[in-house]
Amino acid sequence: MAKTGPQRYPGASFAYWWGDRYDGAAMEINAVVWHTTEGTTLPTYGGGASAPTLTAVPDSGAKKLRWYQHFDLEQSARALVDRAGGITTNRNNLAQVELVGTCDPATHRRWAAEGRQHIFWPEAPDWALREVAAFVRWLHQNHGVPMTSTVTWRAYPGSYGQSAPQRLSAEAFNQYTGHLGHQHVPEGNDHGDPGNFDMARVLRYAAATPEEDPVMALSDNDVDRVALAVLAYRNQKADEASKKAGRRIPDVYGYIVQTFATVTTIAADVKKILAIVSKGA
Repeated sequence: MAKTGPQRYPGASFAYWWGDRYDGAAMEINAVVWHTTEGTTLPTYGGGASAPTLTAVPDSGAKKLRWYQHFDLEQSARALVDRAGGITTNRNNLAQVELVGTCDPATHRRWAAEGRQHIFWPEAPDWALREVAAFVRWLHQNHGVPMTSTVTWRAYPGSYGQSAPQRLSAEAFNQYTGHLGHQHVPEGNDHGDPGNFDMARVLRYAAATPEEDPVMALSDNDVDRVALAVLAYRNQKADEASKKAGRRIPDVYGYIVQTFATVTTIAADVKKILAIVSKGA
């Protein structure tokens, strides 16, 4: 089966690319399996031997997910148990995404007590869910992956085990399209991640119109353009005030550094303002 459409997610890093080491099978994806890594950093995946299609690493300071792509979107990944002679899992027309963090409440409590910065994905912050939603929408627009999920996202640890009630049968898994979790995959897969992840809210964000949700309607480039416009106006007023007061303009290097830092701050503020507007506050 031939790959169609763009195979690389815009902005993703290829620093940990394993598509050349492991050939995989070509697919036309119609589903996504979501995982959590149960860690706080980008895993090594045994040099790619157990890697997903992409990994999303939270950058809480910038309120962004940093994406790392390991295989083409329509090249089979390696994060699922795929027993010989059974149904296909990794090769079942699906992409796989690992979210760095945890779905385990006990792990979340321990890391919080230790002061380890992390995301507990069942209670993920709004900015992280919007970043996931942007990926979901891009997949829908470029690969036709349905923005739907008809499975039950069960809380961990109740979601663990091959006989957990939310896990799909082999037949249901073969026919499934849309978004599901590792906890739903049969054929030897017993993991319960990503727990009771709020996929319903992700899909609402992904499907929202510009009128319903101006945050999702704007790309990062759009936000940066707004931030630059605000900065230009701010600098103009600052220069006018400096000239009036007889002060010197800052050195070029310092000015550039300050400008980039300010753009980042303003861009974050723009998103916060739009988020308030989208909620009708």
